[in-house]
Amino acid sequence: MYMPEIGQKIKRLRTQRGISQIDLSTQLGVSKSVVSSYENGIHLPPYDVLIKIALLFDVSTDYLLGLQSHQTINVDGLSNTQIEAISLIVNELKGH
Repeated sequence: MYMPEIGQKIKRLRTQRGISQIDLSTQLGVSKSVVSSYENGIHLPPYDVLIKIALLFDVSTDYLLGLQSHQTINVDGLSNTQIEAISLIVNELKGH
C-alpha cells in the first residue's frame, strides 16, 4: 500500500518549499484537515488532487505514487549550457 509513502512525499515537498498545510489546502481547494489526512496516510488524494499536487511541486504522479523512485528536474526552456550546469551541480552533490 502506498498511502504512507505518498503522505511522506507530500509533506517533504511541502516543507522543502516552506508551504504551510493551510497554504497547500488553499492551493488544492481542500481543507487543512484533508491535507493532514494525506500527509498522515489516512486518505489517498483523488486523482484530480494528485495531479494538482504533482503540478504544484513539479514532480510526476508516478513519483508521488512510488512507481518512480527519483524526482525529475524540468529543464524545459533552459539552454544546453544551463542544463549542463545543473547536471554538474547534481553530480557534485551526489559525489561523482
